[in-house]
Amino acid sequence: QVRLVESGGGLVQAGGSLRLSCAASGSIIGINVMGWYRQAPGKQRELVAAITSGGTTNYADSVRGRFTISRDNAKNTVYLQMNSLKPEDTAVYYCNAGVVTTTPAFPEDYWGQGTQVTVSS
Repeated sequence: QVRLVESGGGLVQAGGSLRLSCAASGSIIGINVMGWYRQAPGKQRELVAAITSGGTTNYADSVRGRFTISRDNAKNTVYLQMNSLKPEDTAVYYCNAGVVTTTPAFPEDYWGQGTQVTVSS
């Protein structure tokens, strides 16, 4: 009943920018933490950035200063603005959200399908 739909991935040259969006829909009471993860070929999935409902953010060291995460609680949407992209940013990017759908309010983990970001040199 809950789905996360991502958009904004694609191919970009090194130094360029992309903005990813992820909108959650369904039987949603609230959303706790929303975040972006990525998985490059041959590597484990890693946290890129996360943001709480109150706006507190956390970034991987590799993207801090280049990426900005934000959210629109009214739209149940999280964004990832990616600037100064590098070839090593190439990966499948996944949206993640802790979604409250029932009472008692235990958040459940949901994932988007992933969107490919490719940065050429």
